[in-house]
Amino acid sequence: MSHQIPYRFEPDATAAVLAEKYGHLEDGSETGQRVTIAGRLMLRRVQGKLAFGTLQDGSGRIQLFAPSKVTPHFDDFTALSLGDWIGVSGEVMKTRRGELSVKVEEWTVLAETQRSFPDKFHGITDPDLRYRQRYVDLWVTPEARDKFVLRSNALSLMRRWLEDRDFIEVETPVFHPIPGGALARPFTTHHNALDSEFFLRIAPELYLKRLIVGGIERVFEIARVFRNEGISTRHNPEFTMLELYQAYADYGDMMELVEQLIEYLAIELTGSATITYDGRSLDLSAPWRRATLVELIAEHAGELVDLDTPVEELRTVCHRHDVPIKDSYGPGKLLLELYEKTVEPNLWDPIFVVDYPEEVSPLSRAHRDKPGYTERFEAIAAGRELCNAFSELYDPAEQRARFEDQVKAGEAGDEEAMAVDEDYLRALDYGLPPTGGLGIGVDRLVMLLADVQTIRDVVLFPTLKPEVFD
Repeated sequence: MSHQIPYRFEPDATAAVLAEKYGHLEDGSETGQRVTIAGRLMLRRVQGKLAFGTLQDGSGRIQLFAPSKVTPHFDDFTALSLGDWIGVSGEVMKTRRGELSVKVEEWTVLAETQRSFPDKFHGITDPDLRYRQRYVDLWVTPEARDKFVLRSNALSLMRRWLEDRDFIEVETPVFHPIPGGALARPFTTHHNALDSEFFLRIAPELYLKRLIVGGIERVFEIARVFRNEGISTRHNPEFTMLELYQAYADYGDMMELVEQLIEYLAIELTGSATITYDGRSLDLSAPWRRATLVELIAEHAGELVDLDTPVEELRTVCHRHDVPIKDSYGPGKLLLELYEKTVEPNLWDPIFVVDYPEEVSPLSRAHRDKPGYTERFEAIAAGRELCNAFSELYDPAEQRARFEDQVKAGEAGDEEAMAVDEDYLRALDYGLPPTGGLGIGVDRLVMLLADVQTIRDVVLFPTLKPEVFD
């Protein structure tokens, strides 16, 4: 039978609504209520003159009950391919075996699958195939769909939480004439009309701080950002960042905001502030511990070092702990490398690692009490960075000096170093009030809340090596 595919179809029910409304029916009972549903045929079995199917829509699954005496074109119905889209109308009922069902009294094909569709018992076992063919994975792996629903809900909750605190959401450029706002290697592109090189943004930071100068005192952006770096279980070249800035605040205010926001998201999305990640319990309840980077090196590596430690001694300590270093690294960079190798992977419970060296924090304000350090923190949980934040550097002269230091680092071979952004310096000349700034890696946060170990499981279409088609 050839099928005339309709131009539109109008279901009036979903699997989830039917389960909620009629799940209490007694076995073997009928309702007299007729509904119209649509979705993919995911399973089917035929027992003589009786056929059963499983229809899956965007909300879940429901059984189809198809007696040959009731279902028109019964032989064609039983010949449908797994994965075909169909629309069905019929009475809601429950079989004698207790399966809530829709009796197939009318049906039509909405799309025919031209490829073999895996069933729910086998699914897709090849991870590369799952990520390349997410359109199949979402149907045969309900857990995958659940992760992306959680991600969507997390973004919605973030927006609402921030808006309730008077933050304004904005959009800033993706094409930047100068890469800035983070230490990262950018992607480059050419604008033909302007005959100019542009960079895909590595962070929206400098544009958002321009808006603080412009008088928008609480601002945030959920931004797609791009970094031309490696791919791993925690890194995708394009990812999502929540960045926000609050006038009249400092990094202490940002710590309170982070722990409160993440505790709220955990409770709303999982039902508890204590979650399970990779088989271990993780309590995200506020307040979180605060400890300096230097204190944690002493605690985990057993090394009493700081910025006053002679550079040669710091290099010796790094070699002792098998930390790769370069001759151009100053004491601040050496401390950071030592911390990242010996401390960060071992921090399980949520913690704010505070007071980073100035050398590795070109946009952070100098610490009010500790020369050489800045008022910067990173939030770490389950051995991974969730966010980076600081009291913002406001002094244009100091910012220029930091930018120029970055240029020197770039000339020495640092591909992640920043350039001098003259327009941003001009904005600072107009005055940036005391400001707290924050960037949260949305993908990593969702990984934590969804209990997955690879970023590819929370990015619908992760970056992969281009496929070669014959």
